Amino acid sequence: MEKIWLEKSYPSDVPFEIDADKYPSIVAMFTKYSTKFSDKTAFINMGASITYEELNVQATAFAAYLQQDLGLVKGDKFAIMVPNCLQYPIALFGALLAGLTVVNVNPLYTARELEHQLKDSDTKAMLIIENFAQTLEKVIDKTAVKHVIMTSLGDRLGLVKGTVVNCVVKYVKKMVPAFNLPHAVRFNTALSRGLGLKLSPVTLCGDDLAFLQYTGGTTGLSKGAMLTHRNMVANLQQAKAAICPLLEEGGELVVTALPLYHIFALTANCLTFYTMGGTNLLITNPRDMPNFVKELSKYPFTAITGVNTLFNGLLNTPGFNDLNFSTLKMSLGGGMAVQRPVAERWQQVTGTRLLEGYGLTECAPLVTLSPHNQVAYDGTIGLPASSTDVKIMREDGSTADIGESGEMCVKGPQVMKGYYNCPEATAEVLKDGWFATGDIAMMNDQGFFTIVDRKKDMIIVSGFNVYPNEIEEVLAMHDGVLESAAIGVPHEVSGEIVKIFVVKKSDDLDEESLIKHCRENLTNYKVPKIVEFRNELPKTNVGKILRRELR
Repeated sequence: MEKIWLEKSYPSDVPFEIDADKYPSIVAMFTKYSTKFSDKTAFINMGASITYEELNVQATAFAAYLQQDLGLVKGDKFAIMVPNCLQYPIALFGALLAGLTVVNVNPLYTARELEHQLKDSDTKAMLIIENFAQTLEKVIDKTAVKHVIMTSLGDRLGLVKGTVVNCVVKYVKKMVPAFNLPHAVRFNTALSRGLGLKLSPVTLCGDDLAFLQYTGGTTGLSKGAMLTHRNMVANLQQAKAAICPLLEEGGELVVTALPLYHIFALTANCLTFYTMGGTNLLITNPRDMPNFVKELSKYPFTAITGVNTLFNGLLNTPGFNDLNFSTLKMSLGGGMAVQRPVAERWQQVTGTRLLEGYGLTECAPLVTLSPHNQVAYDGTIGLPASSTDVKIMREDGSTADIGESGEMCVKGPQVMKGYYNCPEATAEVLKDGWFATGDIAMMNDQGFFTIVDRKKDMIIVSGFNVYPNEIEEVLAMHDGVLESAAIGVPHEVSGEIVKIFVVKKSDDLDEESLIKHCRENLTNYKVPKIVEFRNELPKTNVGKILRRELR
């Protein structure tokens, strides 16, 4: 990529380079902006709010509890398994202040998925919402987890409202299955204890691990992408450089409907807007679209991020078109391809251009983004972020020409350190600082990139990565399955859905029993939606199943 030539395509108010070493750690940034914006509202959830100063006090107390009471030390792994609620940022920044590495966990994981992630990451302590404590109970004895902090959804909503919410969730909606974790400490108890303890400051540098963010990588079981403090600081600087011309420091309210355990919302919403003095409006259950729209009607939101399915869902929910969009400055789509009809209708209804970005967990995540001053949707994923090199490689290892497709490779300060305890998998994708994305792309003569296809077999369902190997491994656990293959097929709502091809071992195997088996072992978005039985599957001459032929 010729930098001098490409720079001509950048908006004049976006810097071509950022200082990845401006802050030694996320903690340094957190401390600075907690003081600078002390009286501003940092997060809102279900009508309750917390200021920057209050968050700093509570995060510090939580850090002191982790450090002094639990005895956790710098580098220990701390898992967070909660949905979007006020407990998340308190625990997140508390763990980082204590020098711990945060392991984000999807609360909807099955026991099998949770066991793998906790064991693979060497997690020693975790925060979990009680709705899913039963899942943890099934696997905790097989992991290194020694300390469990338990929370209920309403724990930070105030005494009256919190009590009501917790009672409704547990006794009316019956959303908390019985569990037995006798040594678990309640979140509010941990905070109270921490307020009486003193945190010993931890020295952090850019190379220290901030997150183990799990992703399937190229193949197989999920792997922990090692994201350092420098990776995250750099990507925050890159994100701010791209969007700041649209926004005003200390005056923004961003709608955070995507889960904070996902790298997109973690970086683009939680961390980026914190460094801008913005407010995150946390939506706990965005799938409840009517209540989501009702919540949006209460606030003069200025920014919103999401995946194509979320934007499409909002556009098709009664009442959304009647909202006041006069304050909305920025809409940002990522995680999966933004569809032209959705982008065009979004702009028509809200009056804002739906900017499209491209990123990967391994890149913290931002790689490219549509210019903030672009007038209309153009089908591209935009230009490389500041201080980011992108090249398109042919199969023979040479660089592709303009307009020619090939594998997209990325180099920049946001590229991960590697996969945790997976040197071979790391070596497959990281060479001389270049990260091979597995996506097939092309660059036009103005430096804009377009995703053409995927080199790897990854399936993307509503912005979440689904890896065929994992689906096939679960299917192999069924006594009636001889062999199987999983692929992604287009879907107008979620982008793709999972389809499986199965060769029966026994004639009484049916679709219903297969889907039931998958639901018991896979998170919902990974569960196959289409089943096709075949007498045999296409294979190479060495017996490898050819997914590309099935596609």
